[in-house]
Amino acid sequence: MTLKASGISKRFNNNWALRDVSFEMKAGTVLGVFGPSGGGKSTLLSIIAGEESATTGTLSAELTNLVSSRKVCMVRHESGRSLFAIFGSTRRTSGQGPTNAVEAALSSDADAVLLDEALSHLDQSAKHYFFEKFRSRVSGTGKCVVYASANFDDILELCDSVIVLEAGYVVQTGTPQEVYCEPSTSRAAILTGRTNLFEARRLSSSKAETPEFQTITGSHRLIAARTEKAKLGALNQNILLSIRPEYVSISFGASFPEDNLLKATITSVKFLGPNTLVECDADGLRIDVLVMRLVGLSAGDECMLGLPPERITILTN
Repeated sequence: MTLKASGISKRFNNNWALRDVSFEMKAGTVLGVFGPSGGGKSTLLSIIAGEESATTGTLSAELTNLVSSRKVCMVRHESGRSLFAIFGSTRRTSGQGPTNAVEAALSSDADAVLLDEALSHLDQSAKHYFFEKFRSRVSGTGKCVVYASANFDDILELCDSVIVLEAGYVVQTGTPQEVYCEPSTSRAAILTGRTNLFEARRLSSSKAETPEFQTITGSHRLIAARTEKAKLGALNQNILLSIRPEYVSISFGASFPEDNLLKATITSVKFLGPNTLVECDADGLRIDVLVMRLVGLSAGDECMLGLPPERITILTN
């Protein structure tokens, strides 16, 4: 089957919980619905399940088995338990463990499975073990699976595509990798992980092969990768640039990237288990760097930072 939503909006009294949400997904794939608490994730899943009706918009499904009516299975985490229900049939059970409830849902005769924070309370070891089986199970069942979560790491690991919601609005859609590596707005960049954001003004012509900017703080000149003209902004207006901390190189030796070198001072070093977060100051411009391990550097030391042009994203707002 395929599941398609067009312009789904939902209003409760005078408050819009969802505004103009659209997507299309195929059987055997996982659609992620990601966003902070109150973003509209549960409302969207309730509309797909038939628990709520949309104020505007349409939801349609093309079934591989045209004889049966559509059945949608929901697994929802509620007060320390998992609720498992198939809408359109008489079965509704609760109290199952989260992985058992999800397994039961995938084994059911439902055409679509909706997971509303169903795995969010698993400990890390249990979650990673289950995630390994999850994707193969989904492709094998041929069901449409919608996975709602406030944890973007889960979305990256499990989902083929994602809708990022905030306050009921769609912030960005695409594959999880596209949204993470190429956020279109500052909110998409912030919601999906650590990022460096800084205001800048374009120096080069919109026809230049590589756009050049100057940061407002620190007056650093930065080259970015070539992009469409519409994203460059006007010469007399500030825009936002973004680069993920793991894309920034840090060194105090003789080998540096050729482009976008900034002299900086380390202000803080934070151990985060597999990674280390290094906070730096480059003439007032704060830049975070995420490294696998830090050798020979500590707070107060001077260093050189390299910001690869192809990793700098120009944001629309």
